[in-house]
Amino acid sequence: MLAPTLDFKHTVTERFLRYVVIDTQSDPESPTCPSTEKQKDLGRLLVSELQAMGLNDAHLDQHGYVYATIPATSDKKVPVICFCSHMDTSPDCTGKNVRPQIVKNYRGGDIVLPADPAQVIRAAEHPALSDQIGNDIITTDGTTLLGADNKAGVAEIMDAAYFLVHNPQVKHGTINILFTPDEEIGRGVDRVDLNRLGADFAYTIDGETAGHIEDETFSADGATITIEGVSTHPGFAKGKMEHAIKIAAAIVERLPKTTCSPETTEGKEGFLHPIAISGALEQARVDFIVRDFTEAGLKEKEALLEAIVKDVMKAYPRSTYRMEVKQQYRNMKQVIDRHPEIIDHAVEAIRRAGLTPVKTSIRGGTDGSRLSFMGLPCPNIFAGEHAFHSRLEWVSRQDMEKAVQTIVHLAMIWEERA
Repeated sequence: MLAPTLDFKHTVTERFLRYVVIDTQSDPESPTCPSTEKQKDLGRLLVSELQAMGLNDAHLDQHGYVYATIPATSDKKVPVICFCSHMDTSPDCTGKNVRPQIVKNYRGGDIVLPADPAQVIRAAEHPALSDQIGNDIITTDGTTLLGADNKAGVAEIMDAAYFLVHNPQVKHGTINILFTPDEEIGRGVDRVDLNRLGADFAYTIDGETAGHIEDETFSADGATITIEGVSTHPGFAKGKMEHAIKIAAAIVERLPKTTCSPETTEGKEGFLHPIAISGALEQARVDFIVRDFTEAGLKEKEALLEAIVKDVMKAYPRSTYRMEVKQQYRNMKQVIDRHPEIIDHAVEAIRRAGLTPVKTSIRGGTDGSRLSFMGLPCPNIFAGEHAFHSRLEWVSRQDMEKAVQTIVHLAMIWEERA
């Protein structure tokens, strides 16, 4: 089917530039929800803009979630679709005092960031730039991250909402909007109210390359090894002391060197990754994340970790260890495969936006991973963001506009095929 001709007058770039200057960095050490109150600053702005569009139910709840509803323009019984993005930015790189710049009509080559010339987006290291010739590239000045992850997605959903509200002749069912806090620290849907949302299916707008849709994620566990060593006065320690820190270090040293780590894997390969080590002579702790696309792969890596620990502990007969494994999220493909129309409709929407659809897997997780297992099947659609969590982050205006068009076409396709 030919794509309907729609008269898009995009506001996405202006919105994006407005949103990225608001610091919304989340904090993994904070016990609150949202983890930082400043995330609500963006939430309040989004609510005011949604209400100005005429979406009177738009509101920010006490936990920092933004909800809004675009009423249906069709008399058909159409499934309720939710579009979701997260408002927070990564703790890995500062999001304070973001100063975006636009490199207009990119002609190729490296992009030197003006406030820190040591920060260079090198074409050789960012092959996606080769698809951006003639486009307008948005970066930071080199002192902060940009926040395209995921304010690009937020701006795209907002622009699509604006289009749908101002073009009531476009037929669609009820559309829900959800903006979440704390996705970057793994808590993005901890307090989401699915009853309030009332959606049948959802899409996160939080992917990378234009045209991509992701229906598969890592499955994820966290593992903690706690070592109880043997403490004694260091002046009289011979044959007695068993140092917990040294035992923990020996465990990390024994991890595979050429496989099973983030720096040695790609594609569908999983990994075992130490993320923190702490302790003292008597007790030490090592925290790991475990990732694989299959449940069996997770179990293999956890068994490998415990085998390494047991082998190391043989040299420390009076010390003990405790290993705890906690589930974090699971591969959303297990849920999404039961609803093939979710992906079929997205593929067609991407095609109608003038792009070549590409189905891929995420070497990570999204809010959609957990939403899917909470009963809301939710794959991930491109937002155009690149080099996220770093000062080299960038996004193009044209890719954001294509994401907006994809969202609009997706709303229309659900109505057409209802």
